[in-house]
Amino acid sequence: MVVGISGIVGKTGARVLGAGLLLALLAGCGGGDANDVPLDTLSAQQIFERGEFELENSRKQEQAIRYFSEVERLYPYSDWARRALIMQAFAYHKAKEYEDARAAAQRFIDNYPGDEDAAYAKYLLALSYYDQIDEVGRDQGLTFQALQALREVIEQYPDSEYAKSALLKFDLAFDHLAGKEMEIGRYYLKRKHYTAAINRFRVVVQDFQNTTHTAEALHRLVESYLALGLTDEAQTAGAILGYNYQSSPFYEDTYRLLTARGLEPSVKGDSWLAAVYRQVVRGEWL
Repeated sequence: MVVGISGIVGKTGARVLGAGLLLALLAGCGGGDANDVPLDTLSAQQIFERGEFELENSRKQEQAIRYFSEVERLYPYSDWARRALIMQAFAYHKAKEYEDARAAAQRFIDNYPGDEDAAYAKYLLALSYYDQIDEVGRDQGLTFQALQALREVIEQYPDSEYAKSALLKFDLAFDHLAGKEMEIGRYYLKRKHYTAAINRFRVVVQDFQNTTHTAEALHRLVESYLALGLTDEAQTAGAILGYNYQSSPFYEDTYRLLTARGLEPSVKGDSWLAAVYRQVVRGEWL
């Protein structure tokens, strides 16, 4: 049975584990240890069910992975081998052996591209990147890979049961990248490297405008531009912030900053922010 991560159940997992049958198998007729029985004397189904049992009842997944791998090795062209391969990918992921999970999932996709579990394999491959996304302060290379893999699930299998979950995770990973830009921008702003800070906040406003970080990015742009004496840009950033996030605490802070200098949120000049504002007014930005 494929018990999908985060409550998602794969097509292969439609049937219930044959735990009772497997327990009887493990017990054996003569009271001996069934694990001593050479696997090549067992059928593909028997080995597969051992893997299921270990997957369900063991804290570690080494044995489950071994059994599923043996099904593939001993019965390579059987339907059980196909099922064992997707279970192998799941077991690797459950064990947090993400590279091996990706490799097994990709082999399934390569060998069975038209199978009903191909969507789950693609989703599992994407999760193997997504679940490795580190804290915001670290390198985000895996986040980009997760976004690409999640996008493939959404685009290639839009009607699958995994598309909705992939879309949600895509949005979260996208927000994560914006958070990375914000962290770096704040670092520069705190150290009065205003131009470097502006470059980071600009990325959030232009490339990550649908994330939760946009309001703060606009406010930090106001702070940075005011520090450089670029009042037109500061007022324009404030105008965009007011247009989209007037109820935000960041807008309240921006308004106080501007009015304290005798300024107001309004479009000034012809900067990149003025172009963004025109897009907002036409409804093309959000």
